[in-house]
Amino acid sequence: MPQEPPPLLTMSAITKSFPGVRALDGVDLEVAPGEVHCLLGQNGAGKSTLIKVLAGAHQPDGGRITWRGEPVQLRSPIAAMRLGIATIYQELDLVEGLSVAENVHLGHEPTTAGFVVRGRAAKASTAALLKRLGHPEIDPARRVGDLSAAQQQIVSMARALSHDVRLIVMDEPSAALDPDEVDNLFRIVADLTADGVAVVYISHRLEEIRRIGDRVTVLKDGRAVAGGLPAASTPTGDIVALMTGRNVEYVFPPRPADPPAAPPVLQLQGLAREGEFDPVDLELRPGEIVGLAGLVGSGRSEILETVFGARKATAGRVLVDGRALRPGSVRAAVRAGLGLAPEERKAQGLLMLESVTRNVSVSTLARFSRAGWIDRGGEREASRAATRELSLRPDNPDAPIRTLSGGNQQKAVLARWLLRGCRVLLLDEPTRGVDVGARAELYAVIRRLADDGLAVLLVSSEVPEVLGLADRVLVLREGRVVHTAPARELDEHRVLDLVMEGSPTS
Repeated sequence: MPQEPPPLLTMSAITKSFPGVRALDGVDLEVAPGEVHCLLGQNGAGKSTLIKVLAGAHQPDGGRITWRGEPVQLRSPIAAMRLGIATIYQELDLVEGLSVAENVHLGHEPTTAGFVVRGRAAKASTAALLKRLGHPEIDPARRVGDLSAAQQQIVSMARALSHDVRLIVMDEPSAALDPDEVDNLFRIVADLTADGVAVVYISHRLEEIRRIGDRVTVLKDGRAVAGGLPAASTPTGDIVALMTGRNVEYVFPPRPADPPAAPPVLQLQGLAREGEFDPVDLELRPGEIVGLAGLVGSGRSEILETVFGARKATAGRVLVDGRALRPGSVRAAVRAGLGLAPEERKAQGLLMLESVTRNVSVSTLARFSRAGWIDRGGEREASRAATRELSLRPDNPDAPIRTLSGGNQQKAVLARWLLRGCRVLLLDEPTRGVDVGARAELYAVIRRLADDGLAVLLVSSEVPEVLGLADRVLVLREGRVVHTAPARELDEHRVLDLVMEGSPTS
């Protein structure tokens, strides 16, 4: 009987501490050549720290790493890359001002006789890599900042493959992709593993693990609580219980039996933006959650941003309490009681270098201004009261917002609008980058806010999330509302049929 080849990578008893935090506590991970090994765990479980150790960005305090059976020390990202380990982070580290070819070869530009060769050689090798990845249409000379999120991810993969890579770490690679782009991602992964390249795949979407994974390792509180589980046959409930330490499912809070009877607080009357979405009519009442379902590019986010004034409508109007808002004015929307939690939370919704307090109070600073000075104590206490109402953890208003998990960062955004006295909350992908346990908590928070009289307009790429959280759903396709119905009258298959076919119904 032939002997199995040794693991490509073995990480044994890896430990890593930061001031006041033991991020990794004896973690083991074993990856075989050509396999997709899925790494799961809640935010704060240690996934990011572990992959940064693997990438050479962090040095472990203890433990042992072997590569192809030989002990190694990954002292820098360059050392990891030279071994054949590439990491594609969720926040892509591309230089937007450079071309595709320049990004792909950044740091290891093609050379001839010791001189760096720019232009033709770099473009030719980049074109070959893009063709291998199934995207020959991406121009190597094009500026990366002009590409879509999916195309930028392909560029990151091409950069990884420009080295002699044997293991690729993918951190939430599908977070910004629509279903067709996810299918293409999985095709690429299948081609890579067929060539013997191993993939460590991190995702919060458990259905993806079933489709793409071979084995699963689960982290909790810096420890590997399970390793090498078969991805296809391990019950979802078992995985979630391992991640959270309790039996948690995607359970949504109960919705009210009867729709709210109050007059609408928000009305959209023929609201449209040429080239982005056709006229939309909508009434949203206090205590009601309305969901917008559709594929990426269907106009969902554009509707929210137009309601908030971040985009100017080309037709129709937005009314709050029967009074029309000035088109294209965020200030008018905020003064009327609208608040937006944007899709790109870190880039658009948070001040990443500031504290929790400043992130919560930033839209309400005038309240704490005294003769040109900020009442720091009053600002701090008001912000803390708002975050405590949402059970934000840790309960430390001075903590840098960047140190919080995704779920708690989202709570800070919600607390900002609560402090402002928001009456209509616009939520764009509220659980993106949020783990299973924190999702359930966020769902409960959103429903409780609605029960307290807040009106919520919700956008999510995850159809079960829209159906489970919303009272009423508008289904969009290619900028058009193709169906409107109470959420309880819809199911996932019906919504997907509508977004793919787009047969106008009501």
